Order: sequence, then C-alpha cells, then structure tokens
Amino acid sequence: MTEQIGFGTSNFADNAEPRCPCVLLLDVSGSMSGAPIQHLNDGLVTLKDELAADALAMKRVEIAIVTFGPTQIHTPFTGAESFYPPTLSPQGATPMGEAIRQGLQLVRERKEEYRANGIPYYRPWVFLITDGGPTDEWQSAAAAVKEGEASKAFAFFAIGVKGANLEVLSQISVRSPLTLDGLKFRELFSWLSSSLKSVSQSTPGTEVKLDAPSGWASV
Repeated sequence: MTEQIGFGTSNFADNAEPRCPCVLLLDVSGSMSGAPIQHLNDGLVTLKDELAADALAMKRVEIAIVTFGPTQIHTPFTGAESFYPPTLSPQGATPMGEAIRQGLQLVRERKEEYRANGIPYYRPWVFLITDGGPTDEWQSAAAAVKEGEASKAFAFFAIGVKGANLEVLSQISVRSPLTLDGLKFRELFSWLSSSLKSVSQSTPGTEVKLDAPSGWASV
C-alpha cells in the first residue's frame, strides 16, 4: 500500500497562473546507498535553487515526489515557491511498477483539481530516475505510460543511473531512456529546472522541444 508522508499546497485563489506540473519518481532502494543518494539529494537542492531564480517559474511550476523502496508519496504537488528539497534515505527493494502507477494517479488527480478551479495547465512531466530494475509487476505500468503518451495526458522520461536495467526502461518509456553520466544529479536537475522554466514561459498547449543534457546518451 502506498504511504503519503508529505503535504501539498493548492493556492489557486491567490495564484491563477497556468501550472506546469512535474512528478519525480525517485529510486531510493538499498542500492542507492552512499554516494548515489547523497548526489541525488544535492541535485534536488539544485532544482529548488535554480527554480527560485525565476519569478515566473516559481508561480507556475509544481513538483511532486514519489519515492520507491517502498513506494511513498513523499511530496504531493507543491508550488515551487513552497517546495523544500527533502533529504532522502535509501531503503528496501525497487517497486518501480507501483511507483509509476502512483505517479500517474497523482497526475490525474491534479489535473482534475486544475479543471475544477479553472486553472490552465501545461502537459505534465513524469521523470523516473533509477539505478536498478523493477522488483514488482511493471507491465501494467508500461501499458499505462504508453496509453497516456498516446493521448498526450503527460510526457514520461526515464533516466538510468549506472546499474539500471535499460532494457526494461526501454519497454516502459516511449522515449528512449537517457543514461546519467556518472552521478551528475546536479547537472540533471539543473537541466530539468532550465527545461521547466522554458515551458513555464510558453503558452499552455504548445509543444516545447527539449534538448537532451549535453554529453548524455540515449539507449
């Protein structure tokens, strides 16, 4: 069963700006112990710092975090101005399928909240970051990703850290997975922040081309 351990914010009355929602599905299984989890935590700080430098992004970008090993809604959708980077700890296995399904459910629920409050929104992004392979049933999650991509309900991206099962990631993600160069989580989240800022400055409904981070490879 998925546990929720954070609190989201919904300041729609005070801020009617279009929203740019982004879900981070973060692998915190035991294999992330040591340097990987430390670099991941540092990367989340970079994400916050770089978003904070852009006043419009602070009003429009929303971040949610689902960690897996076990699956937890660590941070429900929270505006960038209220987002505080968590300090994650490694534990457990890699229930990737459950985490993906939970993340997609968060997206569906948030879009319903936007519509109910008359808030325009950009196509949500879902980012999966893992250094392993799923230890649970993942085929239904892969089918949900493909269905959602086909209907443009969200855009799904898979990032493989050293040790990731790239073959499975290729079956889950419509887009080719990216392989992280070493433990450059700060560079990853700097790129993500820059991309979110670009999208948040565009008009909802328009496509914004994302360039892969420099020096990275797709599978």
